[in-house]
Amino acid sequence: MNRRTFVSMTIAGAATPLLRRAALAQSTAKARNVVLIHGLFADGSSWSEVIARLQRKGIQATAVQNPLTTLQAGVEATQDVLALQQGPTVLVAHSFGGMILSEAGVAPNVSAVVYIAARAPDAGEDYTALASRFPAPPASAGIVWSGDNGRLSEEAFLRDFGGDLPAEKARVLYAVQEPFRRSLLADKTTQAAWRSKPSWYAVSKEDRTINPDLQRFMAKRMEAKTIEVAASHLSLISQPDAIANLILEAAGQS
Repeated sequence: MNRRTFVSMTIAGAATPLLRRAALAQSTAKARNVVLIHGLFADGSSWSEVIARLQRKGIQATAVQNPLTTLQAGVEATQDVLALQQGPTVLVAHSFGGMILSEAGVAPNVSAVVYIAARAPDAGEDYTALASRFPAPPASAGIVWSGDNGRLSEEAFLRDFGGDLPAEKARVLYAVQEPFRRSLLADKTTQAAWRSKPSWYAVSKEDRTINPDLQRFMAKRMEAKTIEVAASHLSLISQPDAIANLILEAAGQS
């Protein structure tokens, strides 16, 4: 290989991520539909503050009721909602919901994917092994088990999950949290929607449930348009304007 060929290949290789981002940006369709996936220790109502803001902008927003039993069940529930959407749709996930987003987000009508302090695994990746490369977040120690069903203790919920929410509001959210199945934590994705869809990521800088540096790593790896929010893990509730604006940007409506 001569020097000119080597230099040309090096430049092309360095430019590939930039070209990919440019191509994805150009291909992002305007969307009037948004589908929202919740994570562990929550249900679809956790999106209420964001939904209200999207609706004011004329967006049709739908929250998936993720069963939190198996990854496949969550994917199927999301696919059922996606099938009802007419036209381009932005798929959004919080926390564990990012696993479902990575799998279901390859659907043809998904125009963009948005991760809110969410898991963003690669196809077939062991997320637990990936997370172990970073210091364990405090919330991990607050899971209480009843047989195969897990939930956060009230203390951990208020301190480590929604630490920037008024205590009264956090207690209401604690009361409606959906238990999750233990085996859910071992499930792996077979798809990585962020590899083929325009991607956005909101990092929660004060997160005690998913390490903020792990969030930054995943956002950088997917070459996502990234914002950082001074918020707990529940940025979708404590900072709904910032989260809604990010989703509107992904929908081409900002």
